[in-house]
Amino acid sequence: MSASLATTPVLRIAPETPADAAAVDRLVLAAFGPGRFAKTAERIREGASLAAGYVAREDGRLIGSVRLWAITVGGLDAVFLGPITVAADLRARGLGADLVGMCLGQAQALGVAGVLLVGDLPYFSRFGFAIAKGVKLPGPADPGRVLWLGITATAPEGLALPA
Repeated sequence: MSASLATTPVLRIAPETPADAAAVDRLVLAAFGPGRFAKTAERIREGASLAAGYVAREDGRLIGSVRLWAITVGGLDAVFLGPITVAADLRARGLGADLVGMCLGQAQALGVAGVLLVGDLPYFSRFGFAIAKGVKLPGPADPGRVLWLGITATAPEGLALPA
C-alpha cells in the first residue's frame, strides 16, 4: 500500500525570519551544546552581521537551519557559513547538503569574494571547499578545518570583521 499525500511529509527550505530565531537557537543548542560559545567560530559570528539565514521545515516543524555572516577576509567582502544544524532524528537525509547549497547560491547572488567556514574537509570538499591557507582567525582553530570556497577570488590572507 502506498502512502497517501496526506501522510507524505512536506519539506520546505525558506529564508529565516525573525520569528524563527528562538526555534533556530534551540536547534543549534541541541546540536552543539553550550560548548559552542567557546569556539573561534562563535567569535567570528559575534563580530559579524547576519547576511542570510535559511530554515528547513517539515510539516511546520523547524528541522534545520544555516546562516551566513558578513565578514571581510584580506580586505575582500566574504561570508562566514555556520552553524549548520539538522534535527538529530533527521540527519541522514541529506538536508545539511541542501542547506549548504542554499547558502552557496546566496553567496553567488551577493557577489562576495568567497565563503569561509570551520568544518570537516571530507564533507565540504564536495561543494568545492579547500583548506584556506593563510587565513588567520581571531582565536585557535585547526588549520585543516579552516576552509574557503572562492566565488570571485582565491583565499586571501587574514580576517577582519566588520566594525
